[in-house]
Amino acid sequence: MQPVRPKKHLGQHFLRDEGIAARIVGALQLPGDAHQVLEVGPGMGVLTKYLIEDARFQTTVVDVDAESIAWLHRHFPTLADGHILEADFLRLDLQKALPGPLVVIGNFPYNISTQIYFHILDHREQVTEVVGMLQREVAERLAAPPGARETGVLSVLLHAFYDVELLFQVPASVFVPPPKVESAVIRCVRNGRAQLDCDEKRFVKVVKQAFSTRRKTLRNALKPLGLSAEITADPLFDKRAEQLSVTDFEHLTRLATAAAQ
Repeated sequence: MQPVRPKKHLGQHFLRDEGIAARIVGALQLPGDAHQVLEVGPGMGVLTKYLIEDARFQTTVVDVDAESIAWLHRHFPTLADGHILEADFLRLDLQKALPGPLVVIGNFPYNISTQIYFHILDHREQVTEVVGMLQREVAERLAAPPGARETGVLSVLLHAFYDVELLFQVPASVFVPPPKVESAVIRCVRNGRAQLDCDEKRFVKVVKQAFSTRRKTLRNALKPLGLSAEITADPLFDKRAEQLSVTDFEHLTRLATAAAQ
């Protein structure tokens, strides 16, 4: 009798191609011999089995779906007690659950993939690397460098603290059930920026405001911040948000901070 597979949940489609699964796990760029790895949304464990086969990894999996958790307990008894977590990753205090440096990997549910990266940014001091599969358009947007049309708020925030690379695309035919879109895998590796050269909360506000009307120049997009004509005379304000680097946004934030004082 065939075991009952977990139901699709949270917009997740289960990968059934072993070669792609091995390639995703192989994309982890981890120096040294021992790494704490957290897999998000393991489903039926197609990535999990490759993770636990690698002696370098101390693997923990987290899934919000009870059927997936039951499946994992039955099929991966080698995972030690406490390394199969039934929890919502977005609500998980990573430092409390898994103290110390952490690597995150997963076939991320499409409809919460951007929220996953925001949660990772909240724990960037702990999360050293992320390899994730998500909808291709979202992956391209997150990996887009300054100047690319796809660049958005989250891509700027990610590039501030991680080196982000689009690795490869994945066709819909390798999933059960097949999604209506293609997928792609990106890798984020923590860069050397310990903190921003400006107020971080205001930085996020400036980035969001700049992209709120992305077709406008910054001179018009940032009007709600109340910047003076003297400040916005800077040629930087002739550009649009997508054209700016993280350093440019830091500069804008310092200007906005000075104007608010």
